Formats: sequence, structure tokens, C-alpha cells
Amino acid sequence: MPYLADLTAEIAIPADGILSRVLHRDDQVRVVGFGFDRGQELTEHTANRPAILQVVSGRLHVTVEDEIHDMSPTSWLLIPADAPHSVTALEPTVMLLTLIAG
Repeated sequence: MPYLADLTAEIAIPADGILSRVLHRDDQVRVVGFGFDRGQELTEHTANRPAILQVVSGRLHVTVEDEIHDMSPTSWLLIPADAPHSVTALEPTVMLLTLIAG
């Protein structure tokens, strides 16, 4: 059974960049950890399956289909399959993305 005691220890936040690391992958889900430095962004894109976005540490500005969400470690967001979305780090941030099989 996959287990990580501390996600922030597993995902480094690079200076002036974004790091992504696959933490788990099987037929049902793919879990990816992201480390964002302040001001880094994932420009608008889509995914062909639904995704759950969670902030582990830091803060994000997330836009999904023109709806804006400011996210912190107490936030949780479901992004529908094929929904245009973008992510910007408001401060150094660790984010967990769970892609769900369609």
C-alpha cells in the first residue's frame, strides 16, 4: 500500500520553476505532486479525465472555466474532464493532483 508520511518532504519547491513528480499510478488513479515557486504558473490547458486538486502548503490562484478559486491548505477542488483550467502560485506551494480514470 502506497504511503507518504510527509508530502512536503517528497516534493521540492525549485527556485524560479515548477517540479512535478508522479507519486502513484495504477489503472484507476494517477497522483502527481507539484512544487511551485512564487509566481510560477501552468497556463490554461485541459485534461481528458476529472482531477482533484489539493494544496498541501502555500497558496494558489486557480481558474476553471472562467471561475476563479484562491486555494490554501484547507481547499479542495474537483476539475471536470476537458474543463479549461490554469494554476498560478501566489507563494511557494506544494500541490497534489489526483487524476481519476474516466
